[in-house]
Amino acid sequence: MRRPGSVAVLLAAAASALTGCSGFLVPAGEGERSPAPSASARPGVSAGALPPPPVTDVPAQGPDPTPTPTPTGGCPASGAVVTMGEVQAVMMSRAVVLTLTNCGAKPYRVDGYPSIQVLGEDGERLPVKVNPAGSQLGRDQGPEALLLKPGATARSMLAWVSTQEGGELITADALELAAAPDAGARVHPLEGHDIRYMDELNMTAWRAELPE
Repeated sequence: MRRPGSVAVLLAAAASALTGCSGFLVPAGEGERSPAPSASARPGVSAGALPPPPVTDVPAQGPDPTPTPTPTGGCPASGAVVTMGEVQAVMMSRAVVLTLTNCGAKPYRVDGYPSIQVLGEDGERLPVKVNPAGSQLGRDQGPEALLLKPGATARSMLAWVSTQEGGELITADALELAAAPDAGARVHPLEGHDIRYMDELNMTAWRAELPE
């Protein structure tokens, strides 16, 4: 016969064994709490009905520095503004028409070539030569003295050219254009154009009509 004390010890050991193996006796997932459903998944509640996130004030940023004091869309103190037309392509050549407009209230005298500077990403001037010369898209007939009435225009052809000594092309981000070196310039971005890559530039003199 087994002693009562031995029976108690055996019952206690059996209970302890069952407790230690409880993980094997409970089906997977049973007894665990399901994650609370999100507000957008609750019946009768849509994402649009949720309160908007808090609004944080963003400090206003000042204007980016530019290489030209002339605001976009404004008329320089000289009364002459230069705009750039669409890119033209002929036999692997690229060119754009530059238009000088007298945006002032007085007649504007012009006799020479545009002022053109090639700019990099940070507005620095790049070493790209700009020659007074023609191209396949138009020959240079030299300067012509013009007196433009308010609203009148003159034109020049700016062409992209390559030389045998050019080597690797320079990547530019913008052109700084003016009617003359002291006439007030505007910056024209070149983003999105293949004319960002250049060796040298040729420009014709300001004329009432473009030469053929």
